[in-house]
Amino acid sequence: MICDLDGVVYRGAADVPGAITTLNRVLRSGRSIVFATNNASRAPRAVDDHLKQLGLAAGSWSVATSAEAAARHVAGLVPPGSRVLAVGGPGVAEALVDAGLVPVRVGAPCDPPVVAVVQGLGYDVTWRDLAEIGHLAREGVPWIATNLDLAVPTERGVAPGNGALVQVVEIVAGVPPRSTGKPDPAFFGTAQQKLGTSSRRTLVCGDRLDTDVAGARAAGLDSLLVLSGITDLQALAFAPADQRPTYVAADLRGLLRPAARLAVVWTGMVRTADGVPEAAGETDRQRLLEWVVTAAWSVADAGGHLAQNPDPWRALARRLGVG
Repeated sequence: MICDLDGVVYRGAADVPGAITTLNRVLRSGRSIVFATNNASRAPRAVDDHLKQLGLAAGSWSVATSAEAAARHVAGLVPPGSRVLAVGGPGVAEALVDAGLVPVRVGAPCDPPVVAVVQGLGYDVTWRDLAEIGHLAREGVPWIATNLDLAVPTERGVAPGNGALVQVVEIVAGVPPRSTGKPDPAFFGTAQQKLGTSSRRTLVCGDRLDTDVAGARAAGLDSLLVLSGITDLQALAFAPADQRPTYVAADLRGLLRPAARLAVVWTGMVRTADGVPEAAGETDRQRLLEWVVTAAWSVADAGGHLAQNPDPWRALARRLGVG
């Protein structure tokens, strides 16, 4: 299994209810997990420690970060030992070191000059950091973003992600970066190699349509979308065809029960109220959730009306126990 972290296993320092218990049961069953995260702020070792502190048991699991993917990409562009501007948390610099490169911070003496830039999430990124990235990008220095996630889940709700800061630089510099994290299929391919599993026996678990699900589909892998992070029920209902997951659940506890593959249903079976699908006669929340999602896709694909107003979707989500 390839499993995302932020919004799936934890939000900030706190774990998502039921996530660790579920993952420990998965590990005890003999399955392997690669935790593949776009959050480049921490090195894999720090993420390991966090997961252990939350109670994740020993087993066949490892961590892969988008910073590692960015560092591998840069290492394929420049000679070993090259100086690379590292903007973001400690995970960015540590990944560059592990790839045989020399990370340099903004303001540090730089002779010879840097030959590339890697930008990842960091909680102390400054205006000077963003300005320097822009200057170098305009000069033609390769600019690699670990990921383009606009938001990241925290204990207090969503906060700006690396993609939000990347957009600031891109607007000013007028050039886009190369992004190496999810949804890049290569990122999933590296994780799958670590697992040693076939595509048919590999499941991607995540909370984002545009990275976890889109990347899984591009890599030919099944996906489980959990509604414990960024994506809410309304966003899932309006998901374009290339970002629709194979399965859906309120959270990772959905791994412990039978799941139905999501598929568009005949629109004649769908009733709506206030612009949201209405399911009658079903009391199982998981089955209700699956029905609502597939019914919404059916209505959308047929050109029918779904509510743009978030209020009825929020009310339905409360009924389903998601979000």
